[in-house]
Amino acid sequence: MNRLQEKYNKTIIPQLQKELNFKSIMQVPKIEKIVINIGVGDASANPKAIDKAVAELAKITGQKPVVTKAKKSIAGLKLRAGMPIGCKVTLRGQKMYEFLDKFIAISLPRIRDFQGLSAKAFDQNGNYTVGIKEQIIFPEINYEEVDKVRGMEITIVTTTPDNSTAFMLLKKMGLPFKKSGKQEG
Repeated sequence: MNRLQEKYNKTIIPQLQKELNFKSIMQVPKIEKIVINIGVGDASANPKAIDKAVAELAKITGQKPVVTKAKKSIAGLKLRAGMPIGCKVTLRGQKMYEFLDKFIAISLPRIRDFQGLSAKAFDQNGNYTVGIKEQIIFPEINYEEVDKVRGMEITIVTTTPDNSTAFMLLKKMGLPFKKSGKQEG
């Protein structure tokens, strides 16, 4: 069992159960999955860019990414329906906890001028999305091999329907939120 998963099971579940007055530990919210998505804007002009993004995402997550394709054609962007435009990975269970632990402990501190994550990036369903500007913050990526700096979107999907409970869960998991940002919910 991973360090973060152990922390969740041994300390966070009892704390949240007490704070939220839940009778059963099954009511305590948990992280269901983490979806990491890379959009490759220059894929229509450079088909090899998709392969590079897939390889980098596989290195970061330890799982084979799925190539995402355009749903409809957009002439202004020279995009046709069915063209590959990015890749994504859905992490669950052990790999999800390992990725989150590595993301919090190693990758986030490597971001230049990092002030903390915004507490306003929750959707209405208790899910949190953070945008990363460059993939080189991950230790698996070798800076010399990077041909183009790519951003990515990391969505943490929780089992709770409201944002304030999801915020409490993620804060206890160790996500460094900005001090001034008040939680909306």
